[in-house]
Amino acid sequence: MGNAQDKPPGSGGGGGRSDQPAAGSGTRSRGGGGAEKPHRAPGKGVVNGSQRENSPAGGQQRQDSPAVDTSYLDAPAGALPPHLARLKNAGNHLFKNGQFGDALEKYTQAIDGCAEAGIDSPEDLGILYSNRAACFLKDGNSTECIQDCTKALELQPFSLKPLLRRAMAYETLERYKKAYVDYKTVLQVDTGVQSARDSVHRITKMLIDEEGPQWRENLPEIPTVPLSVQLEHRDKPVSAEVAQARAARAAQDEATKKEARFTLLKREGNDLVKKGTFQKAMEKYTECLALKPEECALYTNRSICFLKLNRFEEAKQDCDSALQLEPGNKKAFYRRALAYKGLQDYLSASSDLQEVLQLDPNVREAELELEEVTGLLRQSLMDSTAHTPRV
Repeated sequence: MGNAQDKPPGSGGGGGRSDQPAAGSGTRSRGGGGAEKPHRAPGKGVVNGSQRENSPAGGQQRQDSPAVDTSYLDAPAGALPPHLARLKNAGNHLFKNGQFGDALEKYTQAIDGCAEAGIDSPEDLGILYSNRAACFLKDGNSTECIQDCTKALELQPFSLKPLLRRAMAYETLERYKKAYVDYKTVLQVDTGVQSARDSVHRITKMLIDEEGPQWRENLPEIPTVPLSVQLEHRDKPVSAEVAQARAARAAQDEATKKEARFTLLKREGNDLVKKGTFQKAMEKYTECLALKPEECALYTNRSICFLKLNRFEEAKQDCDSALQLEPGNKKAFYRRALAYKGLQDYLSASSDLQEVLQLDPNVREAELELEEVTGLLRQSLMDSTAHTPRV
């Protein structure tokens, strides 16, 4: 079966006006479609997301109910006259509240009202058909969804939301080649629609498994989206929700790239240390620290390079930074002891080596270094005494 999602995520970048609902589907047949419209007795609710009689958009308010704000009904809606704008706004409100059955009915009334009033605005009608398609998709009525999306695309070619909804409906019906074509068309309009990218990869694998390497030869033709449409979509203002989703996706992509870059640099640094190429290894670790300055292991790793390059003060500073992050880090104490030794501060070196052995008495290298540093400390004290003039 298909893996269609209920709605195109915010990362898709929109593609319709902000008064369109997210992709979904509802419960009754299309106005003017094959099935007859069901009628309801006044004041009675309908199952599957229908609004009850005391809802703001679904019927009369009961006398004992608190006042409900219905000002949204009078918001402008494109070029639609007020009575049709109210129907569309009511449908949007119902959809947002999960009342897909009643939302579908409102959109159908608005579509029929446009026909009766002789309104032929492609943009407004296209949105109404696309919105009603969302209701059909929410209820799994993929056939009706496809018909409404096709009508919307006849009115507004290459409109993003109808393309996405039709693609998902095709996928639900396992019409994968048609779904693939629509998803690829979506990506021509907006390359940032993650759901379309994911679906293209998924369907490609399925078609390769089913038809082999020649699967592309059996695809319907993928239409070429005019550059003017791409530019228009790119320049179109987006809603706050879409902008937030795009920013979140960009941040996630950046974090993924940063992590991949960090992993590569660290691996290269480790390999260079094994080869004894300490200058280049130090440079790799420095690049790593620019990406993750709180990574303790980078400081202890870079300190090795500084020690091998006889840059003892810098090795000590790296060990200081590591110990600020992890006060009990044995490697940092041990390597700082070596840095102190290089700086001929044998007393500090002895103190750090003793700290290592307190943390782990089995560190043989620390024992040997402590013996040597103790001897050097004793010798330096003797030399100091020998050069002290007698009074």
